[in-house]
Amino acid sequence: MKLLVGLGNPGAQYERTRHNAGFWLIDRLARASGASLHNESRFHGLAARTTIVGETCWLLEPQTFMNLSGRSVAALANFYKIAPADVIVAHDELDLPPGSAKMKLGGGFAGHNGLKDITAQLGTRDFWRLRLGIGHPGDKAQVHGYVLNPPRAEEQTLIDDAIDRALGVIEHIARGDFEAAMLRLHTKAGTAAKGAA
Repeated sequence: MKLLVGLGNPGAQYERTRHNAGFWLIDRLARASGASLHNESRFHGLAARTTIVGETCWLLEPQTFMNLSGRSVAALANFYKIAPADVIVAHDELDLPPGSAKMKLGGGFAGHNGLKDITAQLGTRDFWRLRLGIGHPGDKAQVHGYVLNPPRAEEQTLIDDAIDRALGVIEHIARGDFEAAMLRLHTKAGTAAKGAA
């Protein structure tokens, strides 16, 4: 069983902000898989159980606000005994440009408080991150306002394209074939995969 988490902040005022890119992906995935997200108070979030290529998966949008995302993730993961290596967290990524989507296992937080809290609550960094690029404002002091504001129209189009590509590898993720998911996601269309230069 896999747990697919999208990070964001609850409430209409945050719905279209860059920090909610993870929510956008889960919303799209729920529609595509015919799942309906419902409030699950025991998991402190909106959740749905669905089936993707015959594999049972949970979808989750924590409603705890970003800084306490781990409370929701750990509640569901612990209840269903889902290992951290089977948790995939979709989140906005300042270090990637809009239009970029990448996956990795573990790593640091890069200032992302949602990832920091999930790590603290799960007791490990070894969960998967599905990173949706939103770009960087160029000044660390501007980051807070930047992530809590909507992207420009051209950025939104690029982010939506990246979500499309991420959804294109969800079947690999559901099967646990993360290497295939990364290969497909990280290889640009029309080019062959290249080794390290």
